[in-house]
Amino acid sequence: MTRRAADGTGRRAPPVPEALRRDVRLLTTLLGDAIRAHAGEELFTTVESLRRAVLRLHERPTPSRAAAVDDVISAISREDGARVARAFTAFFQLVNVAEERQRIRELRDRGRAVLPPLTRPVEVTEVLTAHPTEAKRRAVVEHLWRIGDLIDTLDDPRTGGRVHEETERRLREEIASLWLTDPIRRRPPEPLDEVRATMALFDRTIFTTVPKVVRATGARSALRWGTWVGGDRDGNPSVTADVTLAAAAIARDHVLRGYETAARRIARSMSASETEVPPSAALRRSLARDGRDFPDRARELARTLPDAPHRRKLVLIAERLAATRADAPARFLSAAAFERGIETLRASLREGGAAILAEGDLADLAEQARTFGFHLASLEVRQHAAVLRAAVKDRDVEVDATFRAIGRIQDELGEAACHRFVISFTRGAADVAAAYTLARRADARLPRRLDVVCLFESGAELARATQILDDVVALPDVRARLRGNGRRLEVMLGYSDSSKEAGVLAASLALYEAQRAIAAWARTRDLELTIFHGRGGALGRGGGPTARAIRAQPPGTVDGRFKVTEQGEVAFARYGDADIAWHHLEQLTRAVGSAAAADAADPSDAFVAEIEVMRAASEAAWRALVAAPGFARCVTRATPIKQIASMPIASRPVSRTSSVEELDALRAIPWVFSWAQARVNLPGWFGLGTGLEAVASTRGGLTRLRKMHTAWPFFAVLLENASMSLAKADRVLAARYLARADQREHADAIFEEWDRTERILLAVTDEDRLLGSRGGLRSAVDLRAPYVDALSYLQLRFLDDPKATRLVQATIAGVAAGLQNTG
Repeated sequence: MTRRAADGTGRRAPPVPEALRRDVRLLTTLLGDAIRAHAGEELFTTVESLRRAVLRLHERPTPSRAAAVDDVISAISREDGARVARAFTAFFQLVNVAEERQRIRELRDRGRAVLPPLTRPVEVTEVLTAHPTEAKRRAVVEHLWRIGDLIDTLDDPRTGGRVHEETERRLREEIASLWLTDPIRRRPPEPLDEVRATMALFDRTIFTTVPKVVRATGARSALRWGTWVGGDRDGNPSVTADVTLAAAAIARDHVLRGYETAARRIARSMSASETEVPPSAALRRSLARDGRDFPDRARELARTLPDAPHRRKLVLIAERLAATRADAPARFLSAAAFERGIETLRASLREGGAAILAEGDLADLAEQARTFGFHLASLEVRQHAAVLRAAVKDRDVEVDATFRAIGRIQDELGEAACHRFVISFTRGAADVAAAYTLARRADARLPRRLDVVCLFESGAELARATQILDDVVALPDVRARLRGNGRRLEVMLGYSDSSKEAGVLAASLALYEAQRAIAAWARTRDLELTIFHGRGGALGRGGGPTARAIRAQPPGTVDGRFKVTEQGEVAFARYGDADIAWHHLEQLTRAVGSAAAADAADPSDAFVAEIEVMRAASEAAWRALVAAPGFARCVTRATPIKQIASMPIASRPVSRTSSVEELDALRAIPWVFSWAQARVNLPGWFGLGTGLEAVASTRGGLTRLRKMHTAWPFFAVLLENASMSLAKADRVLAARYLARADQREHADAIFEEWDRTERILLAVTDEDRLLGSRGGLRSAVDLRAPYVDALSYLQLRFLDDPKATRLVQATIAGVAAGLQNTG
């Protein structure tokens, strides 16, 4: 059963499923009970008054309704303000949980269809990063996970009576704990805290989901995992060589525990008798070796399980994994040795006529071993090119220690554990040469085992990427590495800084063309290219649905291989639930498998003239704004960038310098985050309207833009993402934020482009409102908007109060939860 509700325009919105309405009602009722019980009836009344006032204003904006909101806000004290912010933040978080559970219901219904296996080899690599884009603290995340799991229990038709009552009791307890938990950390996390938070994602879903995805998509798919957490030292002095070594050790311990737990669990059901499934000769020899290494345990198992050799073998594999974790003499010397042990067991089962046992949970364990090794995720090291250039001239102790750490991790865990060195802001082959020089200085063996990855982030470097790469592959160290690794080359493209430099339209077009050029260049040189996409979570940093973005890539640039970063709240959203993780990874893998081949026609070729016109016009509009006198002050006065800089949400500073007013040094994440908080979302759309209008103003231009929207998937995705950015913005609140800067010329320029962009987007997409064709998405934005507004009004009230820092930080976290994105 579903019900329809009116959206913000008075029209009928898409139906809201009854199960979702039920969950929202239950969770928010329990939240209200918690607020009354622990903060008092008066605070609950204040929260309700503000909620009703902003809802009325959103339904029909009038001066009197706006004044009513201001009256409620002005009556809230600093002390109550923080708790009001927490109440709205908790509301969003619980609504997000309810919507996630509804999505899971729909995925489970859709997931009953069996899809065909992939017909081409596919390699997908996800790289988890610790960029500061998850405003929720770890304790809050875990409460929300448990609340979601309890809602799932209530969904089970077998749940009733005492079980149902107990589940609701536990829900009440979890929501009370959520309310009583300070949503803002007291101190920033240290790098190893971020490493452990990443491990939670592997624990919760990734480790167990990977085999299911490979099984569903076919044996021709491979999922690989990388991490920058503990390795990314670009602008983060807290990440040292010791931190990188410790990160690798934590991951090793984690994955070994995972294998050991899995082996002991599977062993409990591996009860096949040797009279039914006789062991192979290889298995008998393997058990004899185990008996020498674990004499006491082997004798005990022979006594208690005399007729179950396969079970004994798996228990002894678990014992050897425990010895490996403890670095005991009987340890596995490598992940490959562990894989061989599993394969010996599986082969024996197959030879004995029990193939079904070999291809079940044991096959999953074998897939996990192939995917995760003893390192879990390949630890990638990143450093700024300028640091490397300086270290070559003047010896840098920490840089030397970093390269020694890479060599040590390889010695202990294998080359796959840590063999990529990413150079941010690569300017030329000299930067790559510097990395190899420093590697050789630290460890003479290292250059032969090191892939140095160019990261192209600025427009100038994207435009001349192939010339730089020509010089790179001519370097002796690179030539030697290519000979040793099967001519595999990785090139990384940065979405964040290129967009900050040129605006979203010009940067997106530059990245599209750079991919085409790099892929064509690699084909002529017989290189197996992987383009590494440094996409952020927010739309202004290349964010958006990854599978759709893959299908929109230029033909021939994916070629069965795709690598992408997963950041902050995006990673926690995608890997916080097993069903969602499974769906995301399968969609990703299938999208890579179906990506257009190199010989497919590129739709952009039909629009070369229009592309150049809109690129030049949009970039000029963007640069005119950000380079205008006083614009840096506008950013720092109009947005809560200073409060964001002070938030304890990551170990890395928000700027490469000590000042947030130096826009060139300001990192892209807080740049995007601050504009989202000011309800402008500037990086996601500014310049697009000017670019599109430059084409539309020509004869037949609008028709050409509509054809481009229909025929070119990349362009369609770009426009939808921009529409989403504008849909999440709010003109009334944006005006209040921008007025704080007292710079009318900048505000006028922003609103003129806002009007232009919205008008031309609607004309090109032939819709009467933004996201008109995506009703469910539009409805979700509209339903949240009034409550996000409440937090924004509260934030504006206290933004200049030096004693209200944590209150403002609470509103920042709440707006991020409501908009479902930070940076």
